Amino acid sequence: HLQASGGGLVQAGGSLRLSCAASGRTFSRYAMGWFRQAPGKEREFVAAINWSSGSTYYADSVKGRFTISRDNAKNTVYLQMDSLKLEDTAVYYCAVDRAPWNPVSTAQDRYDYWGQGTLVTVSS
Repeated sequence: HLQASGGGLVQAGGSLRLSCAASGRTFSRYAMGWFRQAPGKEREFVAAINWSSGSTYYADSVKGRFTISRDNAKNTVYLQMDSLKLEDTAVYYCAVDRAPWNPVSTAQDRYDYWGQGTLVTVSS
């Protein structure tokens, strides 16, 4: 089970931190990813982190503004979003890699368990 939270309404230039609490797996063994889907668009990759936090990867559109992290003791992955832009408005989803110990991946079919999504709305 994945429970995403932390979305909301924020002005452009502001910050939000999303959280995704996981249960039902040995969370610490799996890479985690964040994806988003804007209205009328396909779901896209945002960021990913490997099981040990030793490797992260970001979409070019968020690089330098977003930071992914995890706390394996709390079974939680975070997405710190700074300098938010209007185009960051989307439903954000967290997801778990389908196999343990994998390196990070941007491919959605590498992730087999998805949270319900949390809405982020950036206003001008």
